[in-house]
Amino acid sequence: MNSEKKKEVVIFFAGDSGDGIQLTGGQFTETTGLFGNDVSTFPNFPAEIRAPKGSLGGVSGYQLKFGSVKVFTPGDKYDVLVAMNAAALKTSLPNLKKRGIVIANLDGFDKKSLQLAGYDTNPLEGNELDEYHVHKVDVTKMTRNALKDSGLGVKEVDRCKNMFVLGFIYWMYNRSLEYTLQFLNTKFKTKEDILNANINALKAGYNFGDTSEAFTARYSVDPAPMPKGTYRNIKGNQATALGMISAAHKAGLDLFYGSYPITPASDVLHFLSRHKNFGVKTFQAEDEIAAISAAIGASYGGGL
Repeated sequence: MNSEKKKEVVIFFAGDSGDGIQLTGGQFTETTGLFGNDVSTFPNFPAEIRAPKGSLGGVSGYQLKFGSVKVFTPGDKYDVLVAMNAAALKTSLPNLKKRGIVIANLDGFDKKSLQLAGYDTNPLEGNELDEYHVHKVDVTKMTRNALKDSGLGVKEVDRCKNMFVLGFIYWMYNRSLEYTLQFLNTKFKTKEDILNANINALKAGYNFGDTSEAFTARYSVDPAPMPKGTYRNIKGNQATALGMISAAHKAGLDLFYGSYPITPASDVLHFLSRHKNFGVKTFQAEDEIAAISAAIGASYGGGL
């Protein structure tokens, strides 16, 4: 099998808000960072109140760019689009590079899914995608087959589809499963059946890439040259919170954060609440107006 070297790659994972897209993208990002690539990400969160399953408004996305060179942005056009359903394909396809790779979950292109996405015909069966390298993968069926002896119900089994996809992408870009296996063992250490199902789905996706004759090439992206030191993977919300703590410290003031939690801003509240040792006070209010009023009151009381 051929191995093609790339300087940088942009991947976009897209699917329903219940498909575990943010977790899939986050795990690939962590693994890629530990490998030594420079990485930049752009999660696209769905609405807090979910749109109907399979609809265009319900698509959740996670974009990441990683490379063997310095990466400054999450990228513009995608090299790879992972589409878990028809709506994900329709909303994301305009940003895929010509001759880019589409990995489509066949189960997400049934009659109902096509109607919800506004397709008159199945784009996987016509010539609409002739400008791209399309790989049709029956993720749902293969995940169910891999977990047929797990003892879990269909709903629980289908939640492992994202691990199958992640395992395949790890194979595609020569990445180790080690970090995600550690993550799963920590996350589901008290739920052995769920743990085993996710691990088996992850390995099944990796093995599918290894044995499928449809994929004739793998890709490698070397580590990026970086100065020696201690690095961390940080999200924008965490950077915002650290900036607030630093500003309060430099100003000699206690930091007060009044907030009504809602995705994706909740991360700021969660992060700050763990840093009371820096004089941080957090207040989860009953609504936005109460949070704003509390913050104004704190400022009159001499806080930041």
